[in-house]
Amino acid sequence: MPYRDLTHFLETLDSRGLLRRVRTPVSQDLEITEINDRAVKSGGPALLFENVQGHSIPVAINLFGSNDRMALALESESLEKLPERLTTFIDFALNPPTNFWEKLKTIPKLAGMAAFLPKSVGDGPCKEIIYKGDDIDLNRYPIIKCWPQDGGRFITFPLVFTRDPESGKRNVGCYRMQVFDKNTTAMHFHWHKDGARHFRKSRQRLPVAVAIGSDPALSFAGTLPLPPDMDEILFAGLIRQDAVRLVKCETVDLEVPANAEIVLEGYLEPDERRVEGPFGDHTGFYSLQDEFPVFHLTCITQRKKPVYHTIVVGPPVQEDDFIGYAIERLFLPLLKLQLPEVVDYHMPFEGVFHNMLIVAIKKQYPGHARKVMHALWGLGQAAFSKCIVVVDDDVDVHDVGQVAWKALNHIDPERDIEFVHGPLDILDHAARLPGFGSKMGVDATRKWKSEGFTRPWPDEILMSKEVRDLVDRKWKDYGL
Repeated sequence: MPYRDLTHFLETLDSRGLLRRVRTPVSQDLEITEINDRAVKSGGPALLFENVQGHSIPVAINLFGSNDRMALALESESLEKLPERLTTFIDFALNPPTNFWEKLKTIPKLAGMAAFLPKSVGDGPCKEIIYKGDDIDLNRYPIIKCWPQDGGRFITFPLVFTRDPESGKRNVGCYRMQVFDKNTTAMHFHWHKDGARHFRKSRQRLPVAVAIGSDPALSFAGTLPLPPDMDEILFAGLIRQDAVRLVKCETVDLEVPANAEIVLEGYLEPDERRVEGPFGDHTGFYSLQDEFPVFHLTCITQRKKPVYHTIVVGPPVQEDDFIGYAIERLFLPLLKLQLPEVVDYHMPFEGVFHNMLIVAIKKQYPGHARKVMHALWGLGQAAFSKCIVVVDDDVDVHDVGQVAWKALNHIDPERDIEFVHGPLDILDHAARLPGFGSKMGVDATRKWKSEGFTRPWPDEILMSKEVRDLVDRKWKDYGL
């Protein structure tokens, strides 16, 4: 049964001993971050701060700060099994019906998928209290300041709703929002994101709605690197195996999750910018000041007793690393759809998503590793990968030690490292220009004669199976 809302998930965490309620008074400025940082790095529990100084609204954080909690949030036995939710979708994409009888057989599957389509409802808990005009005040909420050099307090886990001004198609993205005053914030749109694309297209005020605190599947869907115009709300329904209920906003022509804790409504002026930042980012370094669009609030709606859901990013390991790993696992079958030679891939936490991508392939022809590198550099947000390491299919891409051992033994640097230029993540502070620089591909596969390698390739040292089985049987006898 899918989670009704954020409270339902908190209750589940609490019932399983995975939530710690902190009743000691804490400050929203820096103190919550330091407590959370220690908790997540030590494998600690989800946290609910019930006594934030100056506020009656509790703060929920570190809800997704382990692979097990992330799996629980998405109602999956494990993150490795999460892609099973996409089985029907992928099967249909791979094997579309070709005749009448096959089409007839797909009707029940398609009918089942239709149950996950978004549903509009007349009202919802997110509208139990409505603030307009002078009553709009972001200071009412325990919005946190994360790191010492941050430019202010930031809403760090918003679901930002916009529509394409031309097509009307919806986008939901997770873009941080620095609070300027009681009714304006920055809207941190990166160039490459769909929200920024909608903003660039707008010739007049762009309506925006922001949901804070929702059911876990919907919160997760807002972070997904989906193709342009693919609806995150539909994808959330597919993940949670139930439709997302949406309710119309009060002051803008947008729909938001009826189960949200808090909803901010407003607009962006097409020609207005304001300096935002610095901000302690997921790279572990501060992203510097820059100009971004300004979000003007026209309304706030909320539950009678909302919970403020937030997240901290910074030096790994952080909560967003586990969200990233869930995304990695979810998209593996979709990557295999486009690159069938891929066996597995991994983005290590230390690579902060875009700095390192390790991919194992079933190598089939000369230059195959380089073909995969360039395919990834042309594929969605994988295009921002600064370093791609391609290994053979017998390498465990999740064992970074094994990857380093095999790669460093397999490469001749001049021969096997390739440099290209192209788009990079905006947060890459080492790039020569914002969002543009060089990328590196490493062919760490075994080299073939057909690739010009004429020397013998040595066998890896492995003990025989007979001896390993013998030692397994006698292990207790050794007294070790």
